[in-house]
Amino acid sequence: MEKDVNKLTLKGKLKNGHLTLGSWITIAHPAIAEIMSNAGFDWLVIDLEHSVITLREAEELIRVIDLSGVVPLVRLTSNDPNQIKRVMDAGSHGVIVPMIKTAEEAQRAVDAVRYPVKGNRGIGLARAQGYGVRFKEYLKWQEEESIVIVQIEHIEAVNNIEEILSVDGVDGFIIGPYDLSGSMGIPGQLKHKSLLNAMDRVYSIASELKKSGGIHIVEPDAEELQLKINDGHKFIAYSVDIRMLDTSARNGINKIRKK
Repeated sequence: MEKDVNKLTLKGKLKNGHLTLGSWITIAHPAIAEIMSNAGFDWLVIDLEHSVITLREAEELIRVIDLSGVVPLVRLTSNDPNQIKRVMDAGSHGVIVPMIKTAEEAQRAVDAVRYPVKGNRGIGLARAQGYGVRFKEYLKWQEEESIVIVQIEHIEAVNNIEEILSVDGVDGFIIGPYDLSGSMGIPGQLKHKSLLNAMDRVYSIASELKKSGGIHIVEPDAEELQLKINDGHKFIAYSVDIRMLDTSARNGINKIRKK
């Protein structure tokens, strides 16, 4: 059974509700991508929204991750079809789209990832298409294996969650609790009952629709990771490069300083 799961692509694992673990990259250096690719993650997200990573740097990170046998994804700055086209052409296997509030916005993201006739992405020859050599193979791949993850981070999205997750081509979601709490007038109150109820609504409807739900554990806490796995989360981002680096550095020094 485990062997069969390992044969599935990331899209297949999401569709069948299998656990996948990834992380976030915000430092635009190939060594960071290489180190994290060798750590055992299923996928890695290059974060364009909350970093200063350029598209040129993103392409290099995508290349390192992809050639390491890990799935590269890109978190966009916005639901921008031009940016989606460019990161997909660079070889990203999919996109994570921030601040999706309606089914129409989700459909716009899906259409920007796919070529006609199922989408409206412009067709070009770049790294993803083997610089033209593998265009026919890519034509089939982008239709069957490209990934779209929507971020649910506004109360409007919670109210429209069934319609959003019902869009054909949306493979899963990640809740952004900080932005969601802000949209509810309770910024940063992550234990507030209203926020927890909103998140429960999303997870409940996602379960009914058999959509893989994601969560981002920002701090590199293995116990918290295990708790989220036990809670049934299937698409889990485990920390981020800067928090892993900071935590490791501080923990080591603090142990020495306190002696």
